[in-house]
Amino acid sequence: MAVAPAIGLLGPLAVTAGDEPVTVAGRHTRVLLAALLLQRDRVLPVDLLIDTVWGDTPPRTARVQIRNRMVGLRKTFAGHGFADVISTRGSGYLLPAARVELDLDRFDRLLAEAERYAGAGADAPAVRALDEALALWRGPALDGLTDSGLFSAAQRLEKRRTDTRVRRAELQLRLGRAAAAIAEFAELAERHPWDERVAARLMTALRLAGRPGEALLAFDRLRRALADELGVDPGAEVTTVRDGILQGAPERGILQGRPEPARTGRLVPGVPQSAPEPRTGRLVPRELPRDIAAFVGRAEALRRLDAALAAGGATPRIAVLEGTAGVGKTTLAVHWAHRVAERFDDGQLYLDLGGFAPAAAAVGADKAVRRLLEALRVPAARLPSALEGQIGLYRSIMAERRMLLVLDNARDAEQVRPLLPGSPRSMVVVTSRNQLLSLAVKDGAQRLRLDVMPSGEAGVLFTGRVGASRVAAEPRAADVIVARCAGLPLALAVVAARVGTRPGRALGSLADELCDAQAGLDPFDIGAADTDVRAVFSWSYRTLGEPAARLFRLLGLHPGPDVSLDAAVSLAARPPREVRRTLADLARAHLVTPGGPGRWAMHDLLRVYSTELARAHEPDEERRAAVVRLLDHYLATAHAAAVGFRPHRRPIDPPRPAAGVVARTFADREAAAAWFAAERQMLLAAVRLAVDAGCWGHAWRLAWCLADFLDHHGHWHDLLAVQRDGWRAARRTGDVLAEAHSHAGLGRAHGRRGRHERALPHLDRARELFAELGDGAGQAYLHRGMAFSLEMLGRQPEAMDHDLRALDLYRRAGDEAGQASALNGIGWSHAQLGRLEAALTACGEALELHRRTGNRHGQASAMDSIGYVLHRLGRPDEAGHHYGRALALFREIGDRFSEADTLTHIGDLHHAAGDPARSVDAWRGALTILEASGHPGADDIRERLARPALNAVANG
Repeated sequence: MAVAPAIGLLGPLAVTAGDEPVTVAGRHTRVLLAALLLQRDRVLPVDLLIDTVWGDTPPRTARVQIRNRMVGLRKTFAGHGFADVISTRGSGYLLPAARVELDLDRFDRLLAEAERYAGAGADAPAVRALDEALALWRGPALDGLTDSGLFSAAQRLEKRRTDTRVRRAELQLRLGRAAAAIAEFAELAERHPWDERVAARLMTALRLAGRPGEALLAFDRLRRALADELGVDPGAEVTTVRDGILQGAPERGILQGRPEPARTGRLVPGVPQSAPEPRTGRLVPRELPRDIAAFVGRAEALRRLDAALAAGGATPRIAVLEGTAGVGKTTLAVHWAHRVAERFDDGQLYLDLGGFAPAAAAVGADKAVRRLLEALRVPAARLPSALEGQIGLYRSIMAERRMLLVLDNARDAEQVRPLLPGSPRSMVVVTSRNQLLSLAVKDGAQRLRLDVMPSGEAGVLFTGRVGASRVAAEPRAADVIVARCAGLPLALAVVAARVGTRPGRALGSLADELCDAQAGLDPFDIGAADTDVRAVFSWSYRTLGEPAARLFRLLGLHPGPDVSLDAAVSLAARPPREVRRTLADLARAHLVTPGGPGRWAMHDLLRVYSTELARAHEPDEERRAAVVRLLDHYLATAHAAAVGFRPHRRPIDPPRPAAGVVARTFADREAAAAWFAAERQMLLAAVRLAVDAGCWGHAWRLAWCLADFLDHHGHWHDLLAVQRDGWRAARRTGDVLAEAHSHAGLGRAHGRRGRHERALPHLDRARELFAELGDGAGQAYLHRGMAFSLEMLGRQPEAMDHDLRALDLYRRAGDEAGQASALNGIGWSHAQLGRLEAALTACGEALELHRRTGNRHGQASAMDSIGYVLHRLGRPDEAGHHYGRALALFREIGDRFSEADTLTHIGDLHHAAGDPARSVDAWRGALTILEASGHPGADDIRERLARPALNAVANG
């Protein structure tokens, strides 16, 4: 008998005892077991398990069912010789990781093993480890269980699978296996046509294989996909690859990352060598601090420093490393300086200018020059009395020497400029938390912005500090720790030091501590001011003027990954020009990072710090007022965007924004869609912020505003999550209209996820509430929604009845757009019941009404319905014409779900006409859309493509 049951989540749930399969009866029971496995070593409360299994409509016997199913699971495991696999803890249940052999744990260990190999330059073993990891997958993660609260977990696992395939292809390319890498990237690009990261790597691989033309075609496909489907342009990474191909610049991006070999007296590759001038009889200064024992990553920054050293000219070479506190500027500067120290036979000087020291003032020019002259062994008696004379003497000595000067922690250009040598024989490396633009403009300095570490490099750094065995023992906890440190080397070093001081402490407990929102930055404090993350951040904060300091504090109240100018203006309630200048001040201090046009981002740990400052220094009423202003901005702008995105939707009545709030308007649907696309993550976070702040009205109204955009673009998981939050908020308001809209939104979201049995109670309750309000058009809208869900459940006569009721109510309300929608539904129901002529008449009337009201979405829906009826009437050419017009309109307005529906119909049309190739193309297009959104309708398309007559075409 095996020591523990082997369980697989990377595919359908599978349980085996030795070689014997174990049957876990009942879908709900399998969902519970999967939930416990995904959160192994954690106690899951019964309420969470209920929500996972049944969502927001649990049966009254839910708690009893959970208890009974847990008893059944225990009996199942005990029957195969495994006791205590699941234990009861208080009001919850726990599954210890040590009690099972889980394929996901094996997957995690193999990924960690691969990164250790790759970090050591052993790419071939790394690829073998990744091959083994990917071989564990038996199909889509949690296959058959994703129509539950496990949907998000399955999506995250699938993303990890994709990331692993990308990593394997990168390593294959570094090993010279171009064909395998290109095939992998090409398949990923086909499955994820909007993934710019995959496209960039495919282009690079094609280019390195001598196929630049195909690489440019890949870029063009991505550009068209982003423009057609999302209305955006390609980002910086993939555009840079494209530009490099067009300009013929050397490409080493994917090939970088292999550790540098140990240097034994050789110069840096690519840097011109010149014979050193021997100098004897004097002491050569070697003042560089100790190099770090195991430097990790930063390949691009090292390359750029090498290039700065190789550059010639008549002036000294100056490189400025800029970046936020704790990002590793000094570590990089010192490491690179040691690498090239042999180039500077007259020595290396190092000076900490204390520009952001915790207590003392920054080092002035007088002290700095005297310190450098002392290092150059100039006797005190030779020092001129005036500062100008000392600077002149310093430059005269440096003019005859080849030296490397590292000026660390500079506050501004004026602090650095007196220390610059005048001769091109030497080189200067400056580090600063500020943007030293003046050095670039006046002195020709090359500025290098140092960002946080990518997750892979951060993981290698953490593993190197704490030991591979600790990480291998708890890979999931290590991943959480690395993610929480957000790529900040200082934070990683502090946490690693804490691990070293407590060798017996589990990484899991430290991960829990880091994730505790109440702890803030406390876990990153080990009692030393120069390594306390909060203290190090404070040195930058203290240099700010009050307007910048206040805005920095208020930005901690913003919930999203980045902030727009309008949102910052609303937070601060200050004029836009003033806020723009203040944001520029914060950017110069590297406390925020300029993103896209009019956007600024903040490092995760800096956000935590700014939130702490807001709580400590902003009165409660000021914080509350700022949050309300921010929510007012998002609600007012989102409402304008919702109306612009779908002009024929009946608007709600948002409250008047507070004083100081900025709200945008939109000239057309495209502008509204672009704003939604740019702000989607912020708007989702804003709904959660509104719920946490008790701003119930903002929460349900924001959910209403987001519904159409999320629906049309296939973000159905987000749609369901945000509508749940809106519904819960609406129930707290006691407002009947709020509850009516929120039930309607939640029903719609369940329907889009294929959960029509869950959708119907919400839709019916919304209909009842609109009836209480005497809102006939609102009732009609709900009848239409119920008709759709009933039709999908195969209850066609009931669907027809609701569409007829909707038509009657819309006519009473004088709503022509609604009448057209109902007529199209009636026509579709007629078609499903075999009344094709009646269907054609009703859908034709719907099309004319939609044209009269200018409703393009309605026109597309009616033309799709007409195409379907014409196909069944044996008129395929006319059907194809209407389908083509419907498809073009759906793509134009960005309705992804309806596009997939029409593509499915087109595939059916071609299949019936005996054209398998075109039918496969259409069905594949539909499948791509539905798979990207996790829609259950993807299964129907897969069944079509799996038909024996099409199998060869689909796989050809």
